[in-house]
Formats: sequence, structure tokens, C-alpha cells
Amino acid sequence: MTAYVRQIAQMRKDAVRIFHQGLKAVEPATAVKRLCRADGDRLIIDQRVYDLSKTERIFVVGAGKASAPMAAAVEDILADRITGGTVNVKYGHTVPLKKIRLMQAGHPVPDEPGTKGAEDILNLVKTAGKRDLVICLFSGGGSALLPLSSAELTLADKQAATQVLLDCGASIHEINTIRKHLSGVKGGQLARAAHPATIVSLMLSDVIGDDLDVIASGPTVPDSSTYEECQRILDRREIADSIPESIRAHILRGVRGRIPETPKPGDPVFLGTQNLVVGCNRDAVLAAASEARRLGYEALILSTRIEGEAKEVARVLAAVAKEI
Repeated sequence: MTAYVRQIAQMRKDAVRIFHQGLKAVEPATAVKRLCRADGDRLIIDQRVYDLSKTERIFVVGAGKASAPMAAAVEDILADRITGGTVNVKYGHTVPLKKIRLMQAGHPVPDEPGTKGAEDILNLVKTAGKRDLVICLFSGGGSALLPLSSAELTLADKQAATQVLLDCGASIHEINTIRKHLSGVKGGQLARAAHPATIVSLMLSDVIGDDLDVIASGPTVPDSSTYEECQRILDRREIADSIPESIRAHILRGVRGRIPETPKPGDPVFLGTQNLVVGCNRDAVLAAASEARRLGYEALILSTRIEGEAKEVARVLAAVAKEI
């Protein structure tokens, strides 16, 4: 084996090691435990302390492709203090749990099991009182996995709209803006249902910029988007005639003020809510760069905010690498 071939082989091994260090930094259970711990009757989340001796019940709910290991971490931290809960996950993305029920559902196009799980979650948090704690776990895919439609819309309507949005290349921000306004739980509406309970939302972000109201469509986050914005997205993407008539009519009723908006910043339902990103794309990139430097490479982070078709972005990054 020539020196060049050996060098290439070593670089490939290093690349795999760097990649895995990036993944390790955002491993769901590790990300939760990095910021959450129990100390006797105190639950410490980031810099906030919750007195469990004054808490009557603890519910755990959520949705996302990575929410099962997040739920496992919460069970490790709180053990038998958990009253119960439901978390929607993508088919096959399960782990053994004791107190929290996992509901397997469809992603990226929502399905009936996802609707059933979302109904269970909403009905559960509605029972929460002032002395209860609701822990919410959200990760990438959480929006599709929490498909609770507004009263006059069907699951088939939302499935069709989701497919049209995916096919036209809409961004995750655009997709989730519309999802929030077709939903009975997203865009802060889960927080409204759980009020006046204390709410803690732990989020593993796959969203560029880590906008809280976009991750899983922000079920516990004030929603700054509007029905008018939904209409602009349909017009900009030229898909108004492609989505179901029922959804066009729903958005138009919202624009005309005939349907209540999602809860906005300043709404008192958010007074007892803590929303926290426990892991994000930047964490993975920083960890990968650190490992690369440890291995002797000159690591340069070009950007953590690149969006677009993966094949096209890859060509650009490859061109940069060749130039270097």
C-alpha cells in the first residue's frame, strides 16, 4: 500500500469519527440529560428549578422522530414520579418505556394513528391543574406526527395539503406556518389546553435558526404567524388551486377574522411555560469541528444555516473542498 493510499484510508476513518462525534453531541437522551437532572425534590432544567414536593402530577407528552429516547431520558431522571403520558413517534422509532406510552404514526404524511395519539395528548393535558407539571418533548418530525385537525377539516385534507407543500419545495417554515393554522394543537394551542399547569418543553431542533415556533410547529410557543401569511404562502408557491377546497376556505375564513387566531406573544397561557432547545444542528457542527481539530485538521465551519436540496448543496460544498 502506497503512502498516498494509506493517507486516504486514514482520512476516511477520521471522517467517520468526526461524523459520529457530531451525532453524539445531539444524541436525544444525552441532550436531555445534559440540561435536566433531579436532586431530591428539585427538578433542575437549565437554570430553572421546579419544586416537585409541591407538584401533584407529572405528565409527559410529545412528538417527533427522536422523542422516544428523549422520553426514556425523562423516565431515567424522574422514575416513578411520572403519572403517565403519550408520545407520538415515527413507525419503528421506539424504545422500551415504563410510564410513558408510545404511539407509532406516519411521517412525513400524517395518518390516523397520529391523530389518535394527538387526541390522547390533548385530552390528557386538558386534565392538568395548577399544581401539575406537563413535560413536552419535541424533535424533528413532530409537526407531522401531531396531526390534530381543526374541527371542519379532515385528516385526508391535511394529508393532501402536506403532500402538495412537500412537492412544491416549500420550506419547513412555510409548511409549519400552514400546519399551525390547520391544527387544534400546534402554534401554542397545546399550551392553551394545558393552562394553568406548569409546562416545560424540551426541544431537539432540526430547524435552521432554531426558531421555537417552528420546531414541531410550536405546540407550546406563542405563534407570530397569521392566516394572512398562510395565504401569501399559497400565492407565492402558486398552489392555491392544488390544495383541497376545504383548506382554502378555512384559511380565507381566518384571513377575514371568522376563525380565532393561534395564541400570540403576551397571551397569559404562556406565563408558566419554559421552552428550551436541548440540542440543535449547531451543536453537532461544533462537536464535529472540535474532533477534527483534535485529530490535527484545520476545521472551518462554513455555515450552519444552509438550506436547499441536499444534492445541490453537496455540489457546492464539494466545490469548496476541491478549491481548498
